[in-house]
Amino acid sequence: MLQLSHKNLQVYQFSLKLVKEVYQHTKAYPKEEQYVLVSQIRRAAISVCSNIAEGAARISKHEKKRFYEISRSSLVEVDTQIEISLILDYIKKDKINQLEVYLEATFKMLSKMMNNLCATK
Repeated sequence: MLQLSHKNLQVYQFSLKLVKEVYQHTKAYPKEEQYVLVSQIRRAAISVCSNIAEGAARISKHEKKRFYEISRSSLVEVDTQIEISLILDYIKKDKINQLEVYLEATFKMLSKMMNNLCATK
C-alpha cells in the first residue's frame, strides 16, 4: 500500500473505524435489506474515507474543500440511514454508542478542516 499523508490524519483514521462499525452493525439486518439499506449505508460510509483521501491528495484548496464537503455529505447520509435503521428497529439505540462517537467526531473534524481551508486564502 502507498504511504500517503492522509493516512496520518485523525479524521481519516476515525472514518475507517466508522466503516468497520457500520459493517459490524449491518451484518444482522434482515436479508431483504442486503441490497437496499445495507448496501446504501455501507457505500456511504466508504465514501466518507474515500473522499477524505482524495481531497487530501488534491493540490488546490478549492478542490480539497470540495472533496471534504462530499465526505461530510456522505457522513450525513450515514447518519440518516442509521436513524432509519433505528425507526425500523434493525438496530438499538443503546448499541450504537461507538458509531455515534465516530460520526460526531468525524463531522466536527471535517467541518474544521473545511473552515481552515476557507480561512487561508
